[in-house]
Amino acid sequence: MNASPFFRLALLVLVSASLAACGGKPAAADDTKTADASEGAHAEKAAEGDAAEADDVESTVITARVAEANGITTATAGEGRIVRELEVQGLLTPLDGSAGAATARFPGQVRSLRVNVGDQVRAGQVLATVESNLSLTTYAVTAPLSGQVLARQVPVGAGVAEGQSLFEIADLSRVWVDLHAFGSDMRHLQPGAVVTVTRLYDGATREVRLDRVLPGTDTASQSAVARAVLDNDDGLWRPGAAVTARIRFDDRAVPVQVPLGALQTMDGRDVVLVREGERYHAQPVRLGERDTRQVEVLEGVRAGQEVVVEQSYLVKADIEKAGASHAH
Repeated sequence: MNASPFFRLALLVLVSASLAACGGKPAAADDTKTADASEGAHAEKAAEGDAAEADDVESTVITARVAEANGITTATAGEGRIVRELEVQGLLTPLDGSAGAATARFPGQVRSLRVNVGDQVRAGQVLATVESNLSLTTYAVTAPLSGQVLARQVPVGAGVAEGQSLFEIADLSRVWVDLHAFGSDMRHLQPGAVVTVTRLYDGATREVRLDRVLPGTDTASQSAVARAVLDNDDGLWRPGAAVTARIRFDDRAVPVQVPLGALQTMDGRDVVLVREGERYHAQPVRLGERDTRQVEVLEGVRAGQEVVVEQSYLVKADIEKAGASHAH
């Protein structure tokens, strides 16, 4: 039968109430909670990703192929020696008592000259003959010591006076190296110190030890002078020649050192670039003593770690580039 309009309205109200009782509204609330949880999880993962990226700001990844192509090489940090040296200038001179002159005993005229400059002579060897003005006889001028003829002062036929030098001779098998130090560097001049002497014209080196430190100060230069004896077996350490030298004044063992080429500066800090696989980290370090090749590491790098020693500036630039991209 046909329902009255009033009945249909009542039925509609009843159905709406039933739906509300069955939880239609709470279901919408559950959907909101699910959405909130999803967004929270996403935010947490994003935060974790940001933290991971922040940890990598001081590092970068460089494949072995790229590192090789760009000349990036490493060395192992470890124990070694720090050798500190003082660089000075020096001059080669004949040893005291190693030089002498062959002189005329009486006035007269040179009749013959038997040796030339550069010749090696032995003690007592006849170098020249002179006809005496007093006796009109000829006498010999002989070498006072064995060595090399450095100079010849007269020609054949020249007149000479009593005691006049005809030849200068020196034994140059060994020579002095006179080294000059100034100001506070003087304290590093100690007898027995190891010295590496270098010839200027060809770079040849010889290692010797300081023999003595002269008691006075050179008036003209106001320098202290230290001497070492140098074997001149090749004859090329010529008196009068200038040389350079490195005087060793500190030589000690250290537990961890790296080559100077491993050092870089980032954000005002000393860093060493450490390689772990294909990842390179900028590791802040505290440094100790250094020499011309190595530097002592007190903190920041352990013995056995691989550090970049060639093209480290390229790795530094890559790390800084990575840091700049993360900052944006």
